[in-house]
Order: sequence, then C-alpha cells, then structure tokens
Amino acid sequence: METTTQEQELLIKANEVTALLAEGKFIEAMENYLADDVQLFEGNNPAKVGKAFSLAEEQKLLETVTNFHGYTVTSGPAVKGDTTFYEAVMEFDTNDGTKHRFEQVVRTQWKDGKIVNERYYHA
Repeated sequence: METTTQEQELLIKANEVTALLAEGKFIEAMENYLADDVQLFEGNNPAKVGKAFSLAEEQKLLETVTNFHGYTVTSGPAVKGDTTFYEAVMEFDTNDGTKHRFEQVVRTQWKDGKIVNERYYHA
C-alpha cells in the first residue's frame, strides 16, 4: 500500500520529533510541534489540554530529572491518514532516587503540521 504525500510529510515530522526527544530536547519538540489546543494523554489519565499548560507540566517534570539515559525508538514510526504511531523506550532518574523506564507506544494525530492529540500507552 502506498503512502500519500500527506502521510509522507507526517512521517518526516514524526521522525523530526523523535530525533529531538532522543537528544533530550523535550521542550523544543513541544514548542515546535504542539498545536495551541493540543490534548495529551498518559494512558487512561485525563488529558493535559493546551500547549502552554503541557509545556509547564513538562518543565516541572524535567526539573526533577537528575540523569537522562535516553529515548530510543524501537519500532516505527508508521502512518495512516492523519495519525502516526511508534514504539519507544525512555529512561531517566529523578531527584527522589527513582530510576524510570517507560516502554511505550505513542499515537499521534496531526492537523496542519502540528500535534493536536497524542496518547502514550505505557508498559
């Protein structure tokens, strides 16, 4: 099955986002790619709504990180219509001594080149 031009463009954007995340540039990725009215979901938790709120919440989390071990895409990204999918592993330590390892699938919906809805499924 061939991908459309729109789908090819979304794959490029998804790869740009994951490249920033791999470098630990979470804020830069969010500033560049989130729509102003974005909805971000962690598993089944209520959405974080809005770019400004999401950035503030991410900054709070990043202030607790003492060591970033990586963000590695292990599968994808793949695209269908306005939605991209990929699988990744993220590892970091926080100032309370906790070592975090998130294995996740990320489902992202795009509109006009921006992320409008994203859900992280964690294992």
